[in-house]
Amino acid sequence: MNKTISFASTLVLTLLIAGCGTNNSANNGKVAGAASPNSPESTAAAADPAKVTKIVVGTGTAFPNVCFIDENGKLTGFDVELLKEIDKRLPEYEFEFQTMDFSNLLLSLETKKIDLVAHVMEKNPEREQKYAFNKEAYAHWRNRIVVAKGNDSIQTLDDLKGKKVLTGATSAQAQILENYNKEHGADSIQIVYQNGAANDTVSQIDSGRVDATLAADFVLPIIDPQSKLQAVGPELSSADILYVLRKDDAPSQKLSDAIDGVVKELKTDGTLGKISTQWLGADVTTSSVQ
Repeated sequence: MNKTISFASTLVLTLLIAGCGTNNSANNGKVAGAASPNSPESTAAAADPAKVTKIVVGTGTAFPNVCFIDENGKLTGFDVELLKEIDKRLPEYEFEFQTMDFSNLLLSLETKKIDLVAHVMEKNPEREQKYAFNKEAYAHWRNRIVVAKGNDSIQTLDDLKGKKVLTGATSAQAQILENYNKEHGADSIQIVYQNGAANDTVSQIDSGRVDATLAADFVLPIIDPQSKLQAVGPELSSADILYVLRKDDAPSQKLSDAIDGVVKELKTDGTLGKISTQWLGADVTTSSVQ
């Protein structure tokens, strides 16, 4: 009889230990609102563990220092590392990166293949009609014309009439060129769309296959370390850099508000400026480049 009771006790203890082991394994992921094991909150959390929402972040791999694959095969850069820092400070979310061509990012957002676009996206009126943006900008910059070194014949958009200008499809720079052609004739500027790497821009302009491109002020030192190109003329536009989300979507708005709160924290404690300087060579997170 005693052996029977002893065996039964051992079996119950074994099952309890096994049960605890299963629960620990299930909770190895990111858990929001972790509380002290002995606190009343811990008891409540055990009964109803805080939900962690996965967010699929769409980004690219062909923008040096912004979002690219390094020599170890790792996705990294300004946009990637900044979002990793934001993710650390949002226990209720878990970010998962999905890479694709830049031209597919916004379409993937519309079709809900991704939840957020992170690719140093400018806010402009055309995009605002279709998409939502978070409110707290994490960078600011200005767009200018970029040509081959020594080419002083081009200073304005008017000077680009009849010229071939390279730009990325769906980019903010493409929008500037397309708006110009709407006002001055469809073929005023010969827009050449590219989906290739940013470094390809240097070879195409330097070799004369195209005459110019438009670029934000931080881009040239990154893609053209040998200074084969130069920025010319006055700034064409200036813009806040934000994350793009689905419009009129309650979960997206909640995520946007949460990101805004963290971006403010990162500005206050100096983390945002440090990440910018590390990857872009300058603090582009303020209203004027430092």
